[in-house]
Amino acid sequence: MGEEAYEQIRERLKNEVTQMKEQVPGFTRGLAILQAGDRHDSNLYINVKLKAAEEVGIKATHIKLPRTATESEVLKYIRSLNEDSTVHGFILQLPLDSENAINIEAVINAITPEKDVDGLTSDLNDCFVPCTPKGCLELIKETGVEIAGKYAMVVGCSKIVGAPMYDLLLWNNATVTTCHSKSASLGEEVNKPEMVKGEWIKPGAIVIDYGINYVPDDTKSNGRRIVGDVAYNEAKERAGFITPVLGGVGPMTVAMLMQSTVESARGFLEKYKPGNGTPVPSDIAISRSYKPKPIGTLAREFGLFSEEVELYGETKAKVLLSAPERLKHQPDGKYAAVTGITPTPLGEGKSTTTVGLVQALGAHLFQNVFACVQQPSQGPTFGIKGGAAGGGYPQVIPMEEFNLHLTGDIHAITAANNLVAAAIDARIFHELTQTDKALCNRLMPSVNGVRKFSDIQIRRLRRLGIEKTDPTTLTDEEINRFARLDSDPETITWQRVLDTNDRFLWKITIGQAPMEKGHTRTTQFDISVASEIMAVLGLTSSLEDMREGLGKMVVASSKTGEPISAEDLGVSGALTVLMKDAIKPNLMQTSEGTRVFVHAGPLANIARGNLSIIADRVALKLVGPEGFVVTEAGLGADIGMETFFNIKCRYSGLRPQVVVLVATVRALKIPTVTAGLPLPKAYTEENLELVEKGFSNLKKQIENARMFGVPVVVAVNAFKTDTEAELDLITRLARDHGAFDAVKCTHWAEGGKGAFALAQALQRAAQAPSSFRLLYDLQLPVEGKIRIIAQKIYGADDIELLPEAQHGAEVYTKQGFGNLPICRAKTHSSLSHNPEQKGVPTGFVLHIRDIRASVGAGFLYPLVGTMSTMPGLLARPCFYDTDLDPETEQVNGLF
Repeated sequence: MGEEAYEQIRERLKNEVTQMKEQVPGFTRGLAILQAGDRHDSNLYINVKLKAAEEVGIKATHIKLPRTATESEVLKYIRSLNEDSTVHGFILQLPLDSENAINIEAVINAITPEKDVDGLTSDLNDCFVPCTPKGCLELIKETGVEIAGKYAMVVGCSKIVGAPMYDLLLWNNATVTTCHSKSASLGEEVNKPEMVKGEWIKPGAIVIDYGINYVPDDTKSNGRRIVGDVAYNEAKERAGFITPVLGGVGPMTVAMLMQSTVESARGFLEKYKPGNGTPVPSDIAISRSYKPKPIGTLAREFGLFSEEVELYGETKAKVLLSAPERLKHQPDGKYAAVTGITPTPLGEGKSTTTVGLVQALGAHLFQNVFACVQQPSQGPTFGIKGGAAGGGYPQVIPMEEFNLHLTGDIHAITAANNLVAAAIDARIFHELTQTDKALCNRLMPSVNGVRKFSDIQIRRLRRLGIEKTDPTTLTDEEINRFARLDSDPETITWQRVLDTNDRFLWKITIGQAPMEKGHTRTTQFDISVASEIMAVLGLTSSLEDMREGLGKMVVASSKTGEPISAEDLGVSGALTVLMKDAIKPNLMQTSEGTRVFVHAGPLANIARGNLSIIADRVALKLVGPEGFVVTEAGLGADIGMETFFNIKCRYSGLRPQVVVLVATVRALKIPTVTAGLPLPKAYTEENLELVEKGFSNLKKQIENARMFGVPVVVAVNAFKTDTEAELDLITRLARDHGAFDAVKCTHWAEGGKGAFALAQALQRAAQAPSSFRLLYDLQLPVEGKIRIIAQKIYGADDIELLPEAQHGAEVYTKQGFGNLPICRAKTHSSLSHNPEQKGVPTGFVLHIRDIRASVGAGFLYPLVGTMSTMPGLLARPCFYDTDLDPETEQVNGLF
C-alpha cells in the first residue's frame, strides 16, 4: 500500500516540478541534507532521500560534517543554508552520540521554518507538518476508512511523531487516545522488539507502525535484523505476533519530504516573483521583505577571496584593489549601458530597469551578471527625488543603507573637497599678510634647527625648474617663486560642497571675521556630487592614477595666467589619504540576490553621470566571457550616454556591446507637470496621437546611440495607466526606426520576471555585429569638438561661444588642456539649451556662456544656459516623512 501511494505522489510531484520549470526556465528546486557523523542507518536513509529527490527532479546536496562537529559549527552551516536562495528544503541528520554536547532542540529551531521540510522546528508559523505522521495519515486515507468519528490510539508521544500524529487525527475529527511507555495497561510488552501484540487489536482496526524495529533473524550474526516502515492491515493478521509488511511508512515519509520541498519551492517562487495584479507595496516595505544574503558569502560565491573584501556589516562591503590586479588576465564579460529618453519630472525608471534587467539575467536566465549603479546623493534623498535604489520589486537592498551614507564615500569626497577650499583661501590670506621670507620659513618650519622640504615641495621646485633640496640655498627670486602662488581670486573655480540641498548657499561671502583682516570674497557651495573629486574618482583606474588626477585638479589661475593645481597647494597627498577607501567599489545585492557594485555618482548635468571605471572593470572580470555587466549612464542618451562613450569608454578602453534605452508612455506624451496637481487626463488615458507625436524624442535618442555603432534595445517601462495599444505602438515604431528590438517591461511590479523578455533581447543584441566608434578626435580645437556634439547629438544648427566661453577656450588651450574631451553642462530637460523646448527642437543655435576645466578628471565642460550645482529645498521636502522607530531602529519614510 505504501509503495503504491508513494508512486502516485512521486508522479504528481514530478509533474509539478516540470510545470515549474516551464513557468520559470532554469529555476532549480533545491534540497540540502546536513549530516554530522557517519552512522550506517543515517547513511541508509540519506541515500533513500537523495534518490527520491533525483526521481522527482529536485537537486539535492549532501553536506557531511565529522561526528566531532561542534554546535557552533553546525549552526554556522544552518545559517548559511537558511540564507541560500537556491535551497528550499533542509534536512538535519545529527548523531545522538556526538562527541561534543549539542543542544538538539536549539539546533533544530535554528532552521528557518519555511525550509524545515522535516517539520521539526517549534515555530508554529509557516511551518511544515512532520513528514512521518503526515505519511501515516496518508496511508490511513489510502485504506478508504473514514477517519471522522472513529476512535484512534497513538502509542508514543514524541514531538517528532507521536504528538503531531495525535494532532493530525484530532484535526480530522477522530477521538484520539495517546499511550506511551509509562501507560500501565501496556506493561512491559510495549518495550519488546515486536512492539505490539496481535491480540490487542480488534477486528477492523487499521494499524500503522512507524518505528524502526528489530525482528529475529537467524541468518544475521547478531540474530536480528532491522525492519522499518512496517504497515499493518486488518485484524485477520492479529493471531500471535504480527508479521511485518514492508513498504509502508518509510516510502510515505520520503514522499511527504519531497512534497514539502516542492511546496517550499513553490512558495519561494510566489514570493520571489511578485506581481500578480495586486497593488505593489511601498519601496521600503519591499526592501524589508527580502533578507539579504550575508555579503561575505555573496562575495565568495562570485570568486572574490576573503582577503579581497572589507565587510561593512552584513549587507555591504568594499572590494580591495588587489582583486582587479589578480583578475587582470581574465577575459571580460559582455558590457551593456542603460540610458533613456530626455527625462521628465515623472521619471523613466533607468535605475529600476537596470536592476530589473540584471535580476532577469541572473535569477531567471541564470547568467553570471553584475549591475553597476551610481551612489545617490543625500541631498535629493531628503529633498524631492527620494532614493535611487530602484523601485518596486527591482531594488538594491537594504535601501536605507544604499541611500544613506553607504560606506562613507561621499563624506570622504566632501572632506577632501573642503580641504582644498580651505587650503586655497588660507594660502591667499598668508601670502597677502606675510613677506616672502616669513612665508617661506612658515612653509618649511625649523625642526631641531634644521629646515627641510617635504616631498610634495620638492616636486613643486622641480616643476619650477629649481633643482635644489636645501632650503638655505634658495635665492630671493627662487623663494618668491616657490612660496607665492599669487592666485587671482577672480579665477577661483573651486567651491565648497555639502551633501544637503541648501538654497541659502547659492551665494555667500567668506572672510568676514575680524581675524581675516578684511580679506573677503564672494563664493558658493555646490552639492557634494558636483565636486571634481567625484569626477576624478569615477575616471580613475588605480591609486597611483587617482593620486595623479587629484594633484592635477586646477583650482584657479595666477595673476600671470598660470594654472594653480592641488599639487601646487601641497594638498594632493592628503587628498589621496582621505580618498584611499572611497576608491574601492561597494558591493551590495538586489532584492533577488543579484550582485551590484555601487560606486561614484558624478552630477550628470555638469559631469558624466556614470559610475566608476574601476567598478565596471572588476565586474567584467568577475562575470566571465559569457556573463553580463549592466552599467548606468545617467539622464538622457544625449547627456549620460554621450559622455559614457566619448569620455568613460575613451579612458577605460572598454567597448559596450549593447545600449538599453528606457522610455515610458507617459514621458513620450511630454507632460506638463505641476507639483501637487494631478496629471491631465491625456497623460493617464489612452492617447495614441500624443504617443506618436512624442515618439520623435525616442527616435532621436535611438539615432544618437547608433551613431556610436552599438545595437540599441528599447525598454518600454510599463505603468498601470498604459494601454496595450500605446505600448505596442512604441515598440513597433522603435523597431521601424533602427532599434535592434523593443520590449515591454513590467519589472517594477513583477521583479526580474517582468524584464525577462528584455533580458532575452539583450542576449540576442550582444551577439549582433557592432562597430564601436567615438564621435570626435581629441586633437580638434575645443570649439570644433563642441560643435560636433551640438550638431550630431542635440540637433543644433550651430554653436555660439559667448565672450567668456571664447576666453575660456583660449586660456585652456594655452595652458595645454585643449586636447581634453568635452563634458557639457546642460539642462537634462531638453535636447537644446532651453528646458522648455520638448521633443526634438530644430533650428536653434546652442549658446555656450562659459568653458571650465576639470583637469584632474580629464575633461573640459562648456556651460550651456544657467546650471544649478546646489539644489534648493521645496516647501514640502521628503524629510517630513523620514523618521526612526526607536524600538526597532528601522528607518521609516524613505521611498
